[in-house]
Amino acid sequence: MFYYVLKYVLLGPLLRLLFRPRIEGLEHIPANGAAIIAGNHLSFSDHFLMPAILKRRITFLAKAEYFTGPGLKGRLTAFFFRGAGQIPVDRSGKEAGRAAIREGLGVLAKDELLGIYPEGTRSHDGRLYKGKVGVAVMAISAQVPVVPCAMVGTFEIQPPGQVVPRIKRVTIRFGEPMEFARYAGLENEKAAVRAVTDEIMYAILELSGQEYVDRYAAEVKAEQAKAEPARKFPRLRR
Repeated sequence: MFYYVLKYVLLGPLLRLLFRPRIEGLEHIPANGAAIIAGNHLSFSDHFLMPAILKRRITFLAKAEYFTGPGLKGRLTAFFFRGAGQIPVDRSGKEAGRAAIREGLGVLAKDELLGIYPEGTRSHDGRLYKGKVGVAVMAISAQVPVVPCAMVGTFEIQPPGQVVPRIKRVTIRFGEPMEFARYAGLENEKAAVRAVTDEIMYAILELSGQEYVDRYAAEVKAEQAKAEPARKFPRLRR
């Protein structure tokens, strides 16, 4: 219930008024039945803008940190994500990945739309990073179509670290549904799920026009975080 209050009364109309999103390819979203919407992830605003323009309800696998933050801000964030029907996902370790897949398959089993960001985290520099294979495992296991999606301009309105987004028009672009029936039964084969994931990421790349990096975003972020103290406090020469 709270999902529809947000979408049609509280948040959706305001977002459409402020950001005036250009919508391309909305006809590619199935009118009914299960499907995965796989998109790039450039900004915290992505969580709100895509659901605001879809006719159907969509459930995202959201990082668990959104549900466990401290203080008033943490409680409000958790309240929002729970009320919007989003599913918390622990992103640490292999078992966490399997749990996320189980949750996602549960959504698809109810003939609903599942939203997922295959990169696994927001892009810190606006580039598109290598996709994780969970999206392929779910698409093959459930035998549902995957609709690629590109958020364009959301990095510019709310890059990492910016709390209040800039008011600027954005574009949300959907591609044709992708079917993977030829991979049926191969959801546990590494080569198959990697091939499907790369095919999905290429479709997102074509829609978004981003620069592609064939590495996981989390790895690059971790490397840069480790290097940051060295740049701030270079060792003195003796």
